[in-house]
Amino acid sequence: MLTNPLIELNSNENSLGMADSAKKAVIDALDIGFRYPDDQRAALITKVAKINDVTESQISLGSGSSENIRTVVQMLQNKALREGRNFQVIVPHPTFAYAELYATSINVPVVKVALMPESYSFDLQNMQKVADDFDGISLFYLCNPNNPTATITDTDELKAWVGTAPDHHYFLLDEAYSEYVTDPSFESGITWIREQRSDNIIVVRTFSKLCALAGMRVGYAVASPQMITELEAFISVDNTNLSGAVAAIATLDDEAFLALSLHTANQSRQLVEQTLDELGLRYLPSQASFIFHEIKGDVQTYIDRMCDHGIAVGREFAPITGFNRLTLGRADEMAVFVEVLKSFREKGWV
Repeated sequence: MLTNPLIELNSNENSLGMADSAKKAVIDALDIGFRYPDDQRAALITKVAKINDVTESQISLGSGSSENIRTVVQMLQNKALREGRNFQVIVPHPTFAYAELYATSINVPVVKVALMPESYSFDLQNMQKVADDFDGISLFYLCNPNNPTATITDTDELKAWVGTAPDHHYFLLDEAYSEYVTDPSFESGITWIREQRSDNIIVVRTFSKLCALAGMRVGYAVASPQMITELEAFISVDNTNLSGAVAAIATLDDEAFLALSLHTANQSRQLVEQTLDELGLRYLPSQASFIFHEIKGDVQTYIDRMCDHGIAVGREFAPITGFNRLTLGRADEMAVFVEVLKSFREKGWV
């Protein structure tokens, strides 16, 4: 039921809200809110390790996966300084910006490699060339599925690259939306870590999306034990709060909520894709909780008009033009979006 006058479909938040089990866990923990959450943090590490079939020494909790991204950039910069080597971060463009933002804040050069035309997939060949031409350590930040396109990278191609890369090339795989992937060809980088395909892979995941805990700021990194030890040197001490830890544990145990969360996104995606097909608007194959679709006309004008009609949609993602990112919300929210979008077509706006 809609209670907020603005339908927020712009930040890839899960508008189902926290699971009732997570809310109860937070409330039940209030009586021990004066204690440090060491036991709850340890219990969450144990659960995350078990789910991913790795050892606890292969998990690093973060205050959101954004902190885990920061630690990777900072650790490698420190390594480069100690060894007297250069260091660069290579990112597809556009993508989730946190690796770039953290690198820029500590004066690490960032090389942006444009997505492939039409398919908007990663240009892995050019990204690899940038690293091969560089005398020093390179970190590839690869969001898979990518944000804002919601598309996945070819598994065989990525796996082959990671498995044959030299020792001074590192891979940070951001799998914030991996739980939504339906393409059977997708393979998580965590599998490659278990297979010891490379010691230079770090996978980060979050509780902000499928688990609907964006405000609790809980994420984690998975890597080899040695890599985790190096990353932990740059993580904030006591970075996991009590509410976040117990809410994450409760949500992971709540199979019904996780199934509902996934079903809601899939149902909303189907509705939006059907509408876009009817309107003849192109969209990329979504493997996430959002969809990247075509807009005929000026995108910023479209964004402003949607806002005027009570709907916040995603911003522009330069250098791509003519597309908008839409979060897949609840069924009632998407029904309103579809109605407004169709009215825009009647007015000749899209």
